[in-house]
Amino acid sequence: MPTSTSQVATGRPERYIKQLISHLGQKATADLGGDGRGVITFQHGRCVLTPAGDHLVMIATAADVGALADVQDVVARHLLRFAAQEELTVDWTEPVAGDSLQIVDPVVTDYLVTHCTPADDLLQELVLKTREATGGAAGMQIAQDEGALLGMLVRLAGARRAVEVGVFTGYSSICVARALPEDGYLLACDVSEEWTSIARHYWERAGVADRIDLRIGAALETLRALPNEPSFDFAFIDADKVNYPAYYEEIVPRLTSGGLVVLDNTFRGGRTFDPAFQDDSDVAMRRVNEIVFQDARVESVMLPVRDGVTLARKH
Repeated sequence: MPTSTSQVATGRPERYIKQLISHLGQKATADLGGDGRGVITFQHGRCVLTPAGDHLVMIATAADVGALADVQDVVARHLLRFAAQEELTVDWTEPVAGDSLQIVDPVVTDYLVTHCTPADDLLQELVLKTREATGGAAGMQIAQDEGALLGMLVRLAGARRAVEVGVFTGYSSICVARALPEDGYLLACDVSEEWTSIARHYWERAGVADRIDLRIGAALETLRALPNEPSFDFAFIDADKVNYPAYYEEIVPRLTSGGLVVLDNTFRGGRTFDPAFQDDSDVAMRRVNEIVFQDARVESVMLPVRDGVTLARKH
């Protein structure tokens, strides 16, 4: 489903949103939230209206380019009609599909990476080893800034016992295990003997092997075999996306009060935002995002870190 945006300079964004919601609500479904965000849903698409300081941000989405043009036209025409006291300019961006969205500009990414605690020599060596050993699969390894974030979250949570679903070559495991106290424990779940053999080598060199309990096999079976009681303070999910909802549901009951679960890749390269993408992994990710959002057991926040990172803290 193509999407297009427009940022309209105006000192009255809230006023225009209320007018558009009121007027177009007679012809379509229109909702206005307490935060001033409005959503107009037409038969062939929708437009989200958000006040942003001295701008009105509009996001139009539709099933195809023709329908998108109709949504853009209806909203823009009515907006310009309401603007009797100022001259507005509505310029829409070129339509893009979800997987073409640029989540974070490369310039921003580079600046972020060069302004966070750098990876040490061991982790940098592991990155190179992973590229050599796994080829195109190396993209499964988390990046330096996300590794730093994981370690910081473990320390901030005061975690002593952690669980990781999806080990790959062990970069994230090292970041988590290093942040645990000396008597800490990390249950690491994966299905690959080959890739985790690399992880084992680097865990030893990082001095954290004694804190990590690697279980090879289906992670769901490993999790379901655990006592169904709160025993973990931290969890990181970064494995096959189809099973994310099941992993989450197995982990939350086993988190202590104040325990934190971190889910990686919740944007799926932008495909999560676009319902036109119906791959099993895309559908599962949308499902788990909704599950977390509606879960009364936790408070959550979704961050635009790398490919999307969701944090959920158990009450």
